[in-house]
Amino acid sequence: MKTLSKIENLFTVINETADLLAAECKISYIEALAETGENLFQGTILQENLSEVTVKSLERKYDSVSLHTFDKEEIRKAYQLAILKGLKEGAQPNHQMTPDTIGLFLGYLVSNFIGQRNVLSILDPAVGTGNLLTTTLNYLAIENTNSYGVEVDDLLIRLAYINANLQEHPTHFYNQDSLERLLIDPVDVVVCDLPVGYYPNDLEASRYELKADEGHSYSHHLFMEQSIDHIKEDGYLFFIVPNSLFETKEAPKLNKYLKETAIIQGFIKLPLSLFKDERHGKSILILQKKGPEAKMPKQAILAELPKFSNVDAMNSIMKQMDQWFKDNKDKN
Repeated sequence: MKTLSKIENLFTVINETADLLAAECKISYIEALAETGENLFQGTILQENLSEVTVKSLERKYDSVSLHTFDKEEIRKAYQLAILKGLKEGAQPNHQMTPDTIGLFLGYLVSNFIGQRNVLSILDPAVGTGNLLTTTLNYLAIENTNSYGVEVDDLLIRLAYINANLQEHPTHFYNQDSLERLLIDPVDVVVCDLPVGYYPNDLEASRYELKADEGHSYSHHLFMEQSIDHIKEDGYLFFIVPNSLFETKEAPKLNKYLKETAIIQGFIKLPLSLFKDERHGKSILILQKKGPEAKMPKQAILAELPKFSNVDAMNSIMKQMDQWFKDNKDKN
């Protein structure tokens, strides 16, 4: 008989208790995930007026796991599996999660660009359920970290808040339109899976340099400008962007803006196999905001990643990238 892994065991508890709460409280599975996550974090059942049978069943399941015996990544992965199930069932197109493989690779990039640090501040201006932000934080494992997440969707930010709590990441969350004025001090690093599309609020868009000359502006362009405005000089930005970013009619304006404000450190195409439709393929754009310490690389990282499952090809690419960091980065 196969023994359940720790992640599978924790997922089973989260999944089964969410099912119980969804049925009893007459709410969706994804909403119940937020409820059961809060119960796990608080160590008690917070919902009132549950039947005695449900309470006993919940208690028995919660008692079968102890969060302190799991590391942060095990908790993140178990909760992520449950969120993925909920998002799939809800089939809401704007509720999508950055794949784990991308998050881990992005963590590798952030780690190599920032070098050895004891203190770090990091912002995800489109934090969603918090998966990309917490994946990056877990990879970096820096003790003194101030992290910030902004999300307009009430349910997603609640999931992100619980996700961060369960992993013990002290994170400041802001439930607002990310393109409105943010009360966040400049940070060292920005990570963001940019929301792609048009921004409907033309009035708010009008204060951005990257606003469209006519019609609605691209939200992903505005997110980039908002991020550059909220990062320290010499800080690094890691954006997951459409492959066609520099091929649209607004691209010349974006190019001009980036040349004035930042240095392009890399553009890495992600494997097309990660995306259902090749037209929706994405890349990682790495920028450094201009400042006294910012240096133009001898040559930016330009790469096209193979399938992550192709171990030999990935090892070859990683060796080339490790060499790039040796040639271009001063490690403190």
